[in-house]
Amino acid sequence: MQAVVQVTGIVQGVGFRPFVYRLAAGHGLTGYVLNRGDAGVEIVVEGSRPDLERFLRELRSRAPPLADIHTLDVSWKEEGDGFDTFSIEASSTQRGRAPSVVPPDVSICEDCRREMADPGDRRYRYFFTTCTNCGPRFTTITGLPYDRPQTTMDAFPMCDRCRSEYTDPADRRYHAQTIACPDCGPQVYLREGRGTVLRVGAEALAEAGRMLEEGAVVAVKGNGGYHLACSVCRPESIRRLRRLLFRPCQPFALMARDLDMVREMAVVGEQEQELLSSPVRPIVLLEKKQRLEEVAPGLHTVGVMLPYTGLHVLLLAGCSHPLVMTSANLPGEPIIYDDREVQEELGNEVDFLVTYERRIAHRCDDSVVRVVSGQPLLIRRSRGYAPAPVPYPLEEVGVVAVGAEMNVTACVATRGRAFLSPYIGNTTRYNTLQFLEQEARHLLTLTGVEPEVVAHDLHPGFATTGLARQLAEEYGVALQPVQHHHAHLAKVLGEHGVGEAVGVAIDGIGYGDDGTMWGGEVLRCSAHGYTRVGHLQPQLMIGGDLATRFPLRMVAAILAKEDHLPAFLRERRRDFPHGEREVELVLQQAAQGEGVPTTSCGRVLDAASALLGLCTERTYEGEPAMRLESHARRGAGAALTPEIQGEAPSVVQTTPLFRYLWDHRGENTCNLAATAEEYVARGLAQVATSHARREGISTVALAGGCAYNQHLTAVIRETVEEAGLRLIRNRRLPAGDGGISYGQAVVAGALLQRPG
Repeated sequence: MQAVVQVTGIVQGVGFRPFVYRLAAGHGLTGYVLNRGDAGVEIVVEGSRPDLERFLRELRSRAPPLADIHTLDVSWKEEGDGFDTFSIEASSTQRGRAPSVVPPDVSICEDCRREMADPGDRRYRYFFTTCTNCGPRFTTITGLPYDRPQTTMDAFPMCDRCRSEYTDPADRRYHAQTIACPDCGPQVYLREGRGTVLRVGAEALAEAGRMLEEGAVVAVKGNGGYHLACSVCRPESIRRLRRLLFRPCQPFALMARDLDMVREMAVVGEQEQELLSSPVRPIVLLEKKQRLEEVAPGLHTVGVMLPYTGLHVLLLAGCSHPLVMTSANLPGEPIIYDDREVQEELGNEVDFLVTYERRIAHRCDDSVVRVVSGQPLLIRRSRGYAPAPVPYPLEEVGVVAVGAEMNVTACVATRGRAFLSPYIGNTTRYNTLQFLEQEARHLLTLTGVEPEVVAHDLHPGFATTGLARQLAEEYGVALQPVQHHHAHLAKVLGEHGVGEAVGVAIDGIGYGDDGTMWGGEVLRCSAHGYTRVGHLQPQLMIGGDLATRFPLRMVAAILAKEDHLPAFLRERRRDFPHGEREVELVLQQAAQGEGVPTTSCGRVLDAASALLGLCTERTYEGEPAMRLESHARRGAGAALTPEIQGEAPSVVQTTPLFRYLWDHRGENTCNLAATAEEYVARGLAQVATSHARREGISTVALAGGCAYNQHLTAVIRETVEEAGLRLIRNRRLPAGDGGISYGQAVVAGALLQRPG
């Protein structure tokens, strides 16, 4: 009897064909397995019906750990073709109807690390040691099916010994497309900034480690792009790095040799340990034990990751302490991944380059995760996650979505699956917008999806809106704007398969359907639409976007009627770029009620941070609110009852909060910071739960960039659960704008499927 099996999911590049071969051979079955051009796998297998059924059961239950089977379609034939053996056949270019699934990069496995550490092994200290269970995937792929000729490893013909391993069914590297060794694979080099080679191979990495310990700044090539590295114990090197990247205060990520080194500087809980050690190896935000002020100024957390390539393992081997390991890019721009570009852009700025010969096909920045209120939340979904799909609630509709403006990703969705690009960045920069367009087109090509609608943010001035219009015209399909906070909440509903909920969306600013700037919203919503049932009190942004950068402008607007405000601001004239002249203009605008109204949660938190003297200039996204959170965790909030006015929409008044902070500003600032966060969180949660209970809705959704705040989220969850309701949050997608393209795709697909 014969079974023809079509398998979709993450089944290429994860050792699936060798697994199928061994499983079939173990059951005495004949036939073949091959990769398809849509990233799926086709299996034709012959034997007795009981043996075939056992084979199919074990196909799922014993699949390789990195495989993720989405569908397994079987057709039966009474007569077979009379195969003599079971074999792995040459790949096919044939595609099915399901979208292709491309595997993400995977960190180095323990088996490969052991070989690298074994003086008797031929891969001893070889930086590009990989196998079927580890190594780069997405960043090497140039086309499908995922075979070596369709990767950047095609430039390195296998030596006889590698070829023998590649063709041996019993070997761990059987059909490992990134297989390499010192004799035939890429080589690593230590170069001077302008390119002169100083060392080659393991000695290059050992010397780079020594130079880092002595204070050097080094550009290091990873799987998906370059990092800039320096010693955590060299403050002058860290300050130099800040000047180079124009990041005066932004926290830098660290890379530690092992978990013991991580525990010396940060608190590592069970969930954090699991994340740090996972095949993804993301940056994990941890609570500091040491001050590390040069690395993460004014914050109680620090981002840490473990080595995820053989190169990193060798580089860290000789280091007695962690390394700063931050992406080589200017704020908001894509990570540098091209060897020529890094030399041109950074060659005169860094002391050394650690580079290697393999070309990176697709840049891919590090992923960032934080455990918030007992649940891991993705802050940046990139290396190790992208472009693996997440569930999508619609089947027949094909959608491409381009995100909002900041921290964007592209999303392509159809047939129950959504594929998000790696982290792109901020599309206010032309290079980043180009990268977004490239990744959107690349996803469409890889997945084979033919879009029927292009989704974008409601804001007419975003560069992504223009890109969406261009794509819609090119493909001849519909264009669908989606309100920012509706998209935030739709991404939670879509991930959880919930039809309707009352949602709390808390973030910076998003264009509202009334033409004003929203950001602290309670919406009753489904994929098809929403009703605004509550929000924070509108406050004026004096000077528009200047109030985002200099939050004392928000303080001036909120407390414009306070008698002592002029003296307060004049004392802080150095916190304004133009000193006292600017203070007088701001006071005049505050008295006249001039400014852009916003209900933004982020702006309220920023203003509280500025009023308490924690942060009066934002030098990176979220800085004032993050410093407020770090301060609040050491305090206890006062029992300040949120003042809520009206109904549908209900408005959480924030001016009373600031009057309280103003009247008590000489007291413990940690307690005042905690009071500010608790007031905002409880006010919005009370509006949401009141409406949900009144309308018989059992679920409250939470999304937006402020949802990464531990205290805010804990208070909202507590309030929701005390009301007997369920709180849902994103698990597989970022709570902030990095996942908003998925929410846009959910809304656009639903509206196309059922207009209006």
